[in-house]
Parts: sequence; C-alpha cells; structure tokens
Amino acid sequence: MRAWRSHQTGGPDTLVLDMDLAPPVAGPGQVVVAVSATALNYPDLLVIQDLYQARPPRPFAPGLEIAGRVTAVGDGVQGLAAGDRVIGVVPHGGLSEQLAIPASDCLPLPEGVDDAAGAALRLTYGTSHYALRDRAKLAAGETLVVLGAAGGVGLAAVQLGKAMGATVIAAASSPEKAAIAKDNGADAVVVYPARLDDPAAAKALTADIRAACQAVSSKGEADVIYDPMGGAYAEPAFRALGWRGRYLVVGFTAGIPKLPLNLTLLKDAAVLGVFYGEFTRRDPALNQTYLREIMGWLADGTIRPHIGLRLPFDRAPEGLTALGARQAVGKIVVEVG
Repeated sequence: MRAWRSHQTGGPDTLVLDMDLAPPVAGPGQVVVAVSATALNYPDLLVIQDLYQARPPRPFAPGLEIAGRVTAVGDGVQGLAAGDRVIGVVPHGGLSEQLAIPASDCLPLPEGVDDAAGAALRLTYGTSHYALRDRAKLAAGETLVVLGAAGGVGLAAVQLGKAMGATVIAAASSPEKAAIAKDNGADAVVVYPARLDDPAAAKALTADIRAACQAVSSKGEADVIYDPMGGAYAEPAFRALGWRGRYLVVGFTAGIPKLPLNLTLLKDAAVLGVFYGEFTRRDPALNQTYLREIMGWLADGTIRPHIGLRLPFDRAPEGLTALGARQAVGKIVVEVG
C-alpha cells in the first residue's frame, strides 16, 4: 500500500510517498475502505506544518475527506458490506490507498454522484451548513454575504444559502472567481483585492458590499456574513453588517483579524465562532440530522460540489501547494485509485 506521509514539519514538498506499507485491518466497529478520491482542505496544509490544533504522531498521511469502496467489515458493523460505496471523514490518513475507519463515520454515496464529488462533500458542506443553519439561524429572505466565495467552504455556503432561501452575495478576489460563484447560484458578486493593505481599499470594500446588498434587498445591509478568511477583510466586511446581524468566524486563510468591539455594540450584532469538528464530537445525533438534510439536497441535485482541480495520486502535494497559494477554486480532489 502507498501513502503520502509527513515525516517532518514542513510544507507540501516535505511529504514522502511511502511504498509497501502494511494494509490496514478492520477492527471492531470499523471498515476498510479502498480510497478512490481524497478531497484536500486547508487544515491538511496546516497539520503538516504543526500549525493545526490537532497534531497526530509522525509519520502520518494528511487528508480528512475520502470516498471509496468498502473492502472489509469488522465485528459489530451493521448496515455496511463489502462493495458499498461510501464517503467518510477521518482525523488524518486520507492520502492513502487504503484506510480503516469507524463505520459510524461513513455515509453511503448516492447513485449518480461520482467519487470526487462525494469526497468533497462532508467537511465543506458540513461546516457551511452548521454555520448557516445552526449558528446563524439563516432565514429565508435574509441577505447572506459570503467571503472567499470561490473556495471550497465558500461555494458550499453560496449553494446552501440559496437552498435555505436566502439572497446570496458572493465576494471573491477576481472576476473569474466571482463568475464561478455566480454560476453556483449567487444573486450578486463583489470583487475585492487579493491583498487588502490600503485603508482606502478597505473602505471601498465596505461600500461595495453595501451597494450589492442595496441592489438585491430593500434592507440594503447584510443579515449574515460568512467569513472563512479573516485578516484585513474582516473589519470592512463587518462594517457592512446590518442591525442585529450575525458574523460567522469560519477560518483565517488571510490571517487572524482584530475586530473593534465597539462595532458589535453599535450594530447590536453577534460574532459567532464556527467549530464544526468540535460540534460533531459534542452532538453527533444533531450532526447526523444535519447530514441527512445535506445528503438529501445532494441526491436531488440542489447542491453539487464544484471540483476545481483533479490530481492523480502521484501529484498530491501539488494540491496542497495550490491551497497555500490561495489558488483553489472550489475543491481540490486527489484521485487515489
């Protein structure tokens, strides 16, 4: 068995393609999955640099989201059998040809959905769904602004916001990325600079978001802002939030921001953290309820992961490099087998 593994702290160039590894065995409650596709996420880049909150012992393979076919079933497993197509989320290990994972962490992959789309579903759509449905309690008719709207979680938020009946404004760093968000259902788009170092540009971003809100809604302000970026983009976006708006803190691809708290008082606004992984551990039953809604929308075509880049297994580190350079549009998927 082969796996891309991290033996030392560093970037994607430090990963090693280890050969002839012992194949996994299904323990009690586990299944072995022959991995066909692994979706890459920003935490995969952070974890190999020791910058993520979870630090698995080395050597380990990054990769959180997988799709594949069950090849073996451990004692006590019910509802899954050899040959079933499944998707799963794992703490690490996805960039391996085979993986043993708890059967409870697997979901059947609907017919008509390819493995790459299945692999790209659970974390991005799970995170965005939890953020919008649970934390923000997004309601039909409200205005949602999505920053980083062409990335994996961003495009998921655009699609899910539309599925929940919201008016969606997609903000992205280029006209090309904005056009992709528009193609995925956004009602309006805002293009912001790839770097936001100039105070005048920051002020212009606030104005652009407000103008987009006024163009699509009589209220003229955002009810919810979904922010997976942070950095210099957070404050200008927050300033476009309306009375009692909700600001979702999803990630920090542009850095950890500092937000003037007087703005929260003036708007009577809520800043809401989104820690999807911890939520799934603390309330697995509610997470399953949310996943059923997501899977239903996937099955009927309401949502569909956008795969911006597919790479063969031998080129997997290139996908992590693209993530680090913020070149990803939608999801990057490594086709393993």
